[in-house]
Amino acid sequence: MEAVARLRNYPTSPRKMRLLADVIRGMDLENAVNFLKHNANHPSIPLEKLLLSAVANWRIKNESDDVEDLYVKTIFVDSGRVLKRLRPAPQGRANRIRKRSNHVTLIVDSKKQSAEAPVAEAADIQETTETEEK
Repeated sequence: MEAVARLRNYPTSPRKMRLLADVIRGMDLENAVNFLKHNANHPSIPLEKLLLSAVANWRIKNESDDVEDLYVKTIFVDSGRVLKRLRPAPQGRANRIRKRSNHVTLIVDSKKQSAEAPVAEAADIQETTETEEK
């Protein structure tokens, strides 16, 4: 069963956050944490915290400490609010500065459970077709 964690209104541009999110999408938990821990980009720190929060949510939801099969199932970055500021420019004009923020949603899941679920559904379908034939 999957677990979700969300980061709201983090003050960095969505493009910078998406660069990291695209790299860790689909990675195993251990590889993703190590990548974020040793990455120099400044959004890697809150993204690492968000990943660990999703793992903690998964542990509570599944009542299990077996996290070696976890992987980043889905991660996406949406644009958040934009603070608009003015900066003085030459000849009495002003330039607009846009301070962007973003929302990140991260979903982790276990490889075991996601692989077993379609098999169980297929078995249920097969049993119902056999009973209908009789």
